[in-house]
Amino acid sequence: MRSRFGNGGEGATPAGQDDRSLAAAAAALTASGGSVTVGDSPDLLRKVLALAPVGVALLDERLRWQYLNAAFTTATGLRRADLLGRPVAATAFAGAAGTLRRVLADGRDREHATGGPDGAGAPVPAGLRVRYRPLEAGGHVTGVVVVVLDDPGPEQELRRELAQARARLALLDAATERIGTTLDVDTTCAELASFAVPRLAELVTVDVLPPDSPARPGRTRGLRLHRAAAHCTGSLRTAVTEPARPGESVRYRDGSAAARALAAGVAVLADVPTDGQLADAAPDPASLAAYRAAGLTSLLAVPLAARGQLVGLLTLARTAASPGFTPEEAALIGDLAARAATSVDNARRYARSQGIALELQRALLSEPGNPHQNIELSARYLPSGTSSVVGGDWYETVRLPFGRTLLVMGDVMGHGVEAAVDMSTYRSTLRDVAGMDLPPHRILRQLDTVIAANDSARPATCLLALADPGRNRWTLSSAGHLPPALIAPGRPTELLQIPTGPPLGTGLGGYEQATRELLPGETLLLYTDGLVERRDEDIDVSLARLAALRLPAAGELDDLLDAVLHALAPTGPTAPAAEDDIAVLAARPRARQDGPAPGATVLR
Repeated sequence: MRSRFGNGGEGATPAGQDDRSLAAAAAALTASGGSVTVGDSPDLLRKVLALAPVGVALLDERLRWQYLNAAFTTATGLRRADLLGRPVAATAFAGAAGTLRRVLADGRDREHATGGPDGAGAPVPAGLRVRYRPLEAGGHVTGVVVVVLDDPGPEQELRRELAQARARLALLDAATERIGTTLDVDTTCAELASFAVPRLAELVTVDVLPPDSPARPGRTRGLRLHRAAAHCTGSLRTAVTEPARPGESVRYRDGSAAARALAAGVAVLADVPTDGQLADAAPDPASLAAYRAAGLTSLLAVPLAARGQLVGLLTLARTAASPGFTPEEAALIGDLAARAATSVDNARRYARSQGIALELQRALLSEPGNPHQNIELSARYLPSGTSSVVGGDWYETVRLPFGRTLLVMGDVMGHGVEAAVDMSTYRSTLRDVAGMDLPPHRILRQLDTVIAANDSARPATCLLALADPGRNRWTLSSAGHLPPALIAPGRPTELLQIPTGPPLGTGLGGYEQATRELLPGETLLLYTDGLVERRDEDIDVSLARLAALRLPAAGELDDLLDAVLHALAPTGPTAPAAEDDIAVLAARPRARQDGPAPGATVLR
């Protein structure tokens, strides 16, 4: 507990501190260090120190701040709350701790020139000359008197303001580098919480509004938020166990600091030195229990707003070991929150855009053509991880006369809604061209000509495989696509070598085709590059990995695709995110039952 020094509230002194402290502090104002007797009036000494134009402060024998006058706070730019009762090592004078210990040890005066931030707390203006004089009582040193020798005039005040501005800009620059490194909402919120602890608070939570929630101040009553991130210092981890954890929902109690910040759209600062005040400010009973266990005494709730819309709430809390939040700190944290909110909003917009593209992709791929009954098919589509938006991977099947089925696997270059839309264009155009019943290489040639006439269309790779079970034949042609894999019982996986022309949409043409015997029990696997390609790896190495697989040639095609994806696609919560979309299509001729003799023509 701290008791106020005198009636003027100029500082604090521990119980039992006698008036020798005042006398020594007054004596320290003189260069000669002349003694001041205990018999001098304590009230007079208090007035001398309070009105002195020179900054004076007092440290006890454990180097804890016990007193400072108004001139000291003006000269250093520090608040009483930054210093009183705290050890030197935990304040802006931490860099002088060694000098102060030597003063206690040998009882000799020393001077120290400040040079900017010396440790925790607010920075001290550079260039201040500070004298440290031993405080003697009963014949031995019991503390240190700190005297600022410079006159805190306009120049010194300007220097202090510049130092504060530099510190402010440094903090915001550091935040810009560390917050918003990805386009993922939860990651961005976690970066914000991690950045704020411990430099700004000892406990930080970040909550975001649901995408479809009212996003303006005054329309958040009873709203349930999503806890995106929470972080605290190591000393609080055992105490802070009750509040909602990341991934859980949060609803703030009406009248709490958080609810008021959301309703008004402005930061709410709440000093909560008593339990009753803490109960009023806490957002919910679970949080109140955690706040009590952690000993929190100051709360700051800052709405996260970007582009005129609320996106969430940043809540910071400090314990009695730290000074309470000030309006100046609230303004600084508000600037930080504004920058972080823009990153959160960008991530939300990105997620919304990716969701639209993904839904479009799935909707388009949910209606492949109807193949003939003589071909068994299975297909899968896996969107990429959060590092990339959905791409233009696609597959198609076109039913042709005489029991033939055209299998298509394509990949539009690029990502996002535009790639998905271009994929739809390729798909519909291919259906039209394939209806002309051309051989695969001529289908590619015609498709290339049509797409090249559209200046806005993106290039795409494409692989065509014409299944003709009636003639036991595959006919294949490629426009810059990876080779298909043939899986047969008792044989290694084989990558078929077929002529490869340029991607579609270039207008270059030059496509060829190759034929391959279609045997019962064999499965043809078509895929996009996301299945095999890896960053910083040669494509031949990637394809060799596929060829080395021993895949189940018999059984359900779904089981085959499961084996392929399990072996090659990232899966599981600890696996890295896929670098690109993955589309796979497996086709196998059905065994004929009571059908025509081999080699006979199968009519449609």
